[in-house]
Amino acid sequence: MPGPVPGPVSEPADTGYTAAGVPTFDAVREKIETRYGTAIGASELAAETPEGRSIEEQYEKRQQAAAERLQQIRESMHKTDDA
Repeated sequence: MPGPVPGPVSEPADTGYTAAGVPTFDAVREKIETRYGTAIGASELAAETPEGRSIEEQYEKRQQAAAERLQQIRESMHKTDDA
């Protein structure tokens, strides 16, 4: 009686690591892209909440105040140069 007939040899599943246990470039790139996408999505969601908008408004007010203060400093420096 003949033995079992061997089937087609399948490729080993791509685990994202080499035989030595080193991550492949594609696996690392995919992990980075996934984390980046998650961070962007979380940021967009946070910006849509009332708290997120409030923080954004506070940031914009601080930036405006800083720009105004810098302008005041520059004007005061020019006054002392003219004197």
